[in-house]
Amino acid sequence: MRVRSPAVAGLFYPAQPEALRHALREAFVQARAGEAWRPKALIAPHAGYIYSGPVAASAYALLAPLRDVVRRVVLLGPVHRVWVDGLALPGVESFATPLGEVPLDAEAIATIADLSQVEVSPAAHAMEHSLEVHLPFLQSVLGDFRLVPLAVGGASAEAVAEVLERLWGGEETLIVVSSDLSHFLPYAEAARVDQATVQAVLRLDPHLVGEQACGAHPLNGLLLAARRHGLAIHLLDLRNSGDTSGDRSRVVGYGAFALTQPETEIRHAH
Repeated sequence: MRVRSPAVAGLFYPAQPEALRHALREAFVQARAGEAWRPKALIAPHAGYIYSGPVAASAYALLAPLRDVVRRVVLLGPVHRVWVDGLALPGVESFATPLGEVPLDAEAIATIADLSQVEVSPAAHAMEHSLEVHLPFLQSVLGDFRLVPLAVGGASAEAVAEVLERLWGGEETLIVVSSDLSHFLPYAEAARVDQATVQAVLRLDPHLVGEQACGAHPLNGLLLAARRHGLAIHLLDLRNSGDTSGDRSRVVGYGAFALTQPETEIRHAH
């Protein structure tokens, strides 16, 4: 069986299973507690756990009640190392982390294989961290699930939304977009820039650029699809590496959001 091995275990997160479980527990302890939204989609950051782990955990904490409901995770993140024009599948059967293997959803993948913007690029996935760092979080909060991992290069919002439409499914399907916000600005400037980006995301504005969010391409596609499906969006957490690691001279911004179906909000309100 073709397995995509972890590329950043020991760098972005601990390589030993027990140390990784401890890091995840710490991230959840430091997460922001908020409303118990029932998400259809999450937006979460992808830096090293000491930097963005608590922010990501504020999104993943919402999945505890869905442990036995979510069976498929469509995970999209930007490419950092090998460029692709569209959206790239990895050409493997599972992704491995120190916590075990996550099988890919071959059936779901087959439904998007004919789209011109979808390609198979093992190289785009081989060293890419933007998807990998989310897997231990997902493994810790969900039961058995299958993965549709897409590394996104220059795909338009429309191209990404078309893929998401085919994979949308029902409550068994969760969509996760991996994105950090601003990069390497001084603390005060980063806070200002990220606040403006957050407002655009909360408006479901599918015209973000890379300076605002490194995952702008997959994020724009999700925001466009969310508009079409009438999803509501909620800010869960907004911090930067100056908040989490202390150095405020050059920081990276991190935001976490939940997108919910209107009918789940009604149920939540009663």
